[in-house]
Amino acid sequence: MNRKLLPLAEIKKLVEERNWPVLRKEVARMRPPEIADLLLELDKTDRILVFRLLPRELSSEAFTYLDGEHQDALAGELTSEEMRRLLADMKPDDRTQFLAELPGQVTQRLLNYLSPADLIQARQLLGYPEESVGRLMTPDYVAVRPGWTVAQAIEHIRRKGKDSETINVVYVTDSSWKLLDALELRRFILAQPTDRVEQLMNHSYVTISAMEDREEAVRVMHRHGLSVLPVVDSAGVLLGIVTIDDVLDVAEEEVTEDFHKTAAVTPLRSGYRETGVWPLYRKRIVWLLALILINLVSSTVISIYEEVLASAMVLTFFIPLLIASGGNAGSQSATLMVRALATGDVKLAQWFRVLAKELLVGLALGLTMGLAGGLFGLFQGGYQIGVVVGLAMVAVVVVSNIMGVGLPFILLRLGLDPAVASSPLITSIADATGLLIYFAIAVWFLGG
Repeated sequence: MNRKLLPLAEIKKLVEERNWPVLRKEVARMRPPEIADLLLELDKTDRILVFRLLPRELSSEAFTYLDGEHQDALAGELTSEEMRRLLADMKPDDRTQFLAELPGQVTQRLLNYLSPADLIQARQLLGYPEESVGRLMTPDYVAVRPGWTVAQAIEHIRRKGKDSETINVVYVTDSSWKLLDALELRRFILAQPTDRVEQLMNHSYVTISAMEDREEAVRVMHRHGLSVLPVVDSAGVLLGIVTIDDVLDVAEEEVTEDFHKTAAVTPLRSGYRETGVWPLYRKRIVWLLALILINLVSSTVISIYEEVLASAMVLTFFIPLLIASGGNAGSQSATLMVRALATGDVKLAQWFRVLAKELLVGLALGLTMGLAGGLFGLFQGGYQIGVVVGLAMVAVVVVSNIMGVGLPFILLRLGLDPAVASSPLITSIADATGLLIYFAIAVWFLGG
């Protein structure tokens, strides 16, 4: 039975004591994510010393679990030979992701460290658009021919499998590498050695284009319950595969980005813990300044209707109630729609059906809240104020609800991320719109 790993505090103590022989044995028993966590806890000097203690294969795996900022810093401390070994040992998809996040000049310098075969592979993967499946895939897979016997196929899997990202699924291709089928390994294990591969084929498989957005890979694999997805070109030629660990990373990144955008924050490149004060300031200040400009519209509306407020001061009492209700309704609908569009539950072409549905929902919400608002108005300012507040509440909630649903569709149609329809943005727009509606109804019903 394996001995328990030392606690992180004791590992760090070994680093402080410079007890390299014991430390080398301890870190060699750790898993890559645990080593990455350890490296993040160390200062710059100790981090590079511990990293150099790692076995080659383990160091390349642990390196992929670091965020981009720490990868850049660590790479800058390695010698040319260490960097050459690290890049050679990394999986093609992890290497592509690392190189793609570096400045262009640094990427070109690191490409010189690769072997001719790895260089061709890296340049091919880097040639695909950012955030495409082509950047995410790995060309390390196992493929067999339909005319082979099962015995031949298994022997081939034994020879090539050690270099493959996964052998859970074996691909069948013709002589031109056109994908013909994707078969689970157990089919080969359970078949007779003399059977032909073509006898195992059922031509039931799912593929994705290398040019597709990587979010589509997440949706396809989730929908079909796949652990690995073949990537093809327009002619159906098998280019590589995307594995479940890749899409889990993508899903986490995309959800994090959406959370940041819905809070009106430019997405962080690395984790919050690793991001300094100045980057956090830059990521937030632009949105806050933009929202100030939008909120100035609300102030302008109030100044325009200053005489209306002077003639019926009780109207002022209900301003916070109305704009908060409109902002909340708009934020709710925007959040629901952004998530529905992100998961593929709703498509762009379904915009009219969704707007019609949310119009009914908005009416139901508006009537309920209008009744409550009208009663408050009745008690505070009498019959006329009650009617004004009730009608305004209905109109504000309905309009805000439609805006919350419609803005993500508009952004998507313009090629922008629907998550930009953040709660602060919707709330700010709903505030100005709600005030216009409120005062327009007050002028109409109270006679100005």
